[in-house]
Amino acid sequence: MITSSMATSKPQKKKMKRYYEEKDDTNESEPPKAAPETDKTLEDNLENRNETNSNRIQKPQNNKQISGATDPFPGSAPIHKKQLSKYDRPRKSTLDKTYMYRAKQQFKAHEEKVQLAVGLSARHDVLLPEEEGYLEADEGQDTCTISQEDIAEAVDITSGSKHFKLVLNQFGPYRINYSGNGRNLLLAGHRGHVAAIDWQSKNLNSEMNVMETINDVRWLHTNNMYAVAQLRWLHIYDSTGMELHCIKKFNDVLRMEFLRYHFLLATSSATGFLQYLDVSIGKEIVATNVKSGRLGVMCQNPYNAVIHLGHSNGTVTLWSPSMKEPLVKMLCHHGAVRSLSVDKTGMYMASSGLDRKLKIFDIRTFRPLHASVLPLGAGALCHSQKGLLAAGTGNIVQVYKDTHLGPPQVPYLCLSVKGPIHGLQFCPFEDVLGIGHGGGFTSMIVPGAGEANFDALECNPYENKKQQREWEVKALLEKIPSELITLDPTQLGEVDAATMEEKHKEQVERLGFDPHEKTRFVPRRKLKGKSSSANLLKRKKKVAHERQREQIRMSLEDQKAKEHNTNDSKAPQSHRTTLDRFKK
Repeated sequence: MITSSMATSKPQKKKMKRYYEEKDDTNESEPPKAAPETDKTLEDNLENRNETNSNRIQKPQNNKQISGATDPFPGSAPIHKKQLSKYDRPRKSTLDKTYMYRAKQQFKAHEEKVQLAVGLSARHDVLLPEEEGYLEADEGQDTCTISQEDIAEAVDITSGSKHFKLVLNQFGPYRINYSGNGRNLLLAGHRGHVAAIDWQSKNLNSEMNVMETINDVRWLHTNNMYAVAQLRWLHIYDSTGMELHCIKKFNDVLRMEFLRYHFLLATSSATGFLQYLDVSIGKEIVATNVKSGRLGVMCQNPYNAVIHLGHSNGTVTLWSPSMKEPLVKMLCHHGAVRSLSVDKTGMYMASSGLDRKLKIFDIRTFRPLHASVLPLGAGALCHSQKGLLAAGTGNIVQVYKDTHLGPPQVPYLCLSVKGPIHGLQFCPFEDVLGIGHGGGFTSMIVPGAGEANFDALECNPYENKKQQREWEVKALLEKIPSELITLDPTQLGEVDAATMEEKHKEQVERLGFDPHEKTRFVPRRKLKGKSSSANLLKRKKKVAHERQREQIRMSLEDQKAKEHNTNDSKAPQSHRTTLDRFKK
């Protein structure tokens, strides 16, 4: 027999509600009333089921938090346009040029990825440890009057030690070159002296004398190899000074530029040849005869890897290894070109000539922005990572700011050295300008010249041997072919939509004949004397007249359409008389 205590049912526990569920004012203890039974179709049942499923995974409404408060600033924080402009580059709108749906979708997805990367880079700006800054003078004082000794005393000990001098007056003048990460320095005297040093710790890695005239020197893709342009041939040495290669195809080399992402060493010679050496396979890729005489002025565009050459007739030519003719030829000076330099963005080029003018050109339009006259003319030019321009005039170095905004007038900094200047280069990721002159080498502190933060996966000044080996393997796998060097690198990602003429030409080459060409009419031969010469001539004339009438009819229709359009565009005129010809 069951007792009454066991027969009674246990009280049901109150169901706990989630924080995002809305609170009802009704009594929860009362059971819900049953809905009246109605005939529902299958579609109604499916809709109700979808609604119940969406209610189960319903997100918090009205931006409610766990505490019950609402977020006063919903969504992600906005990014300032100035921050976005630091990482964004102007790109062509390629969506309207394509007619394929798949290509449009691919371009749209690519553009979304680019915008996402730009936004993330701008948002993480606050996490960068360093900030760039410039030298600011007191009221009524110019920054160019501040000496290097005063700057070295004002900054910390580590930064102050970056200003030093090397007195090498026996084998000068000197050409210089910093490595890609800015850690090592290469010095090459005109009389054969070569030295590789770690300029920050002042440790000498190697030193030798090749007993031959040296015209130029360049680091290759790593700090373990460098190229020396000697009097006769091009030589490759390792970091210890041991000769690795002697390339006799490259003779009488005057200037060199190394294209980091293409593993190409571009050289210009006294015989007028522009040659490219692929250092990854050790072969000559292209040798182009420029036909402009001695090539003693050369620089590269770091944005698109195009080589700029200055000539004695005042022209500057732009070259790519895939072309035998110059991409662009521009007249820059009335005399010979002495020096060239292109900034990091690849938009502005600075040039100096024998006319003592310093000109700034916009490479996008190939037009000069402004020009200024220097007292002695600039024999050496160099751009920094932040856009500063250094000009060597005689034995004085002048650094200018914002040269693309206005003509350079008052220099930002000045320094006098002991000897004529033969080489200028800003050290990457450092506020340092290296000066090679007849009396040796001078390291100049230039606040705000270098990039404050570096990408350790791209250029790491503090990399060890293992990281260097891994970077070298990765760079070889990502090597860019020399055929892709163009003026506009953004064209590589566009769809090459062939025109009707190109399609017609390809069809003719593939078939061997032109299927759309109108063949000459040949009458069919008939029997019973109907194919006499007179009858054949009549039939030929008949076909020719029919084709001629068709052409005349089409031309008349086009003429009528043009007249109709012109009449519609003109306003209605009144009746003309013979006296209208005397009106003006």
